[in-house]
Amino acid sequence: MSYINKTLIFEEDKIYYTDEDITLEVMMGWEDLIMKASADYVCENGGDILEFGFGMGISAGYIQANNINSHTIIENHPQIIEKLKLWAEDKPNVIIIEGDWYNIKDSLSTYDGIFYDTYGEQDWSRFATELPLLTRLGTKVTWWNNNPEQSTIHNIDDVVYETISVNPPSNSYFNSSVYYLPKKEF
Repeated sequence: MSYINKTLIFEEDKIYYTDEDITLEVMMGWEDLIMKASADYVCENGGDILEFGFGMGISAGYIQANNINSHTIIENHPQIIEKLKLWAEDKPNVIIIEGDWYNIKDSLSTYDGIFYDTYGEQDWSRFATELPLLTRLGTKVTWWNNNPEQSTIHNIDDVVYETISVNPPSNSYFNSSVYYLPKKEF
């Protein structure tokens, strides 16, 4: 069963689900510093921002706190989409796109800032290939870096990393005290 068919459990500080008695966290509140740094970076140019994945809405809130024109959010999990719709009710510059980003990529525009932080989606390996089609000159791009080092699974050249000290509780996806925030300008 794919992730989008899983029943998620929402708590104040995390989203998770169980699979064969294993707890798998989708997102956790400890990521707050990372989400703020990511949002602030992709919003440096202002303008139009594209966010892949809403999760707990942490980064979305920080993106909204910046001076931007529009904020397009792509989300594929039905339960999170419902929370996203409620969150966006009083935000007229938010555009919600439901579904897998790869299936709708041809209908997307170009953006001044892009933040890619998805969970359980199958097309992550195509991100680097499609990225240049979504960028303008000077677009700021970052993505979730699951590696506890300065490397990218996306094979994107000329990436600079910002070091962020974190203190995550034991979880299923990131257990390091240092997070390397990737930064790429197109």
